[in-house]
Amino acid sequence: MIQTERLTLRPYTVADYDAYAAMVADPVVVRHAGTPMTGEEAWMRLLRFIGYWSVFSHGLFAVLNRKTGQYLGETGFMDFRREVTPRLNTMPEAAWVFTSAAHGKGYAFEAATAAHRWMDEHHAPPATQCIISPANLESIRLAERLGYVLHDRPTYRGEALRFVRTR
Repeated sequence: MIQTERLTLRPYTVADYDAYAAMVADPVVVRHAGTPMTGEEAWMRLLRFIGYWSVFSHGLFAVLNRKTGQYLGETGFMDFRREVTPRLNTMPEAAWVFTSAAHGKGYAFEAATAAHRWMDEHHAPPATQCIISPANLESIRLAERLGYVLHDRPTYRGEALRFVRTR
């Protein structure tokens, strides 16, 4: 578990299902990453996230408001094995997604900064990477604030993306 001034980051549990399913069903949240998910799709993805921790000792953190316990979103690192062209290498892929209610409050930067620090301290990868839709200006700005730089422009599921990585 990680705590920041305003947030708690912890691995997902099955108790997070309702909040997670609501987030990934929100068209505003997923507009740059696909279509809203059904409850079944959210359940399977949540189970994948929970299991990933047991295999790799890292993964995506559920991000909660430290005072209220309200679910705000997620951030962390996984190897999604995305079928992009050109292929991503095996360095950890950073990810962040936040509920509509959490947008514009600085939670994503606070949480992602804490997750990057944790990853560096516990796993020390030589670098990390992320892919972002070119239309997702908020995520591009966040990636730049986290130290990511444009590296390539891969194609994923027919869409051109920005591939950024840390130095």
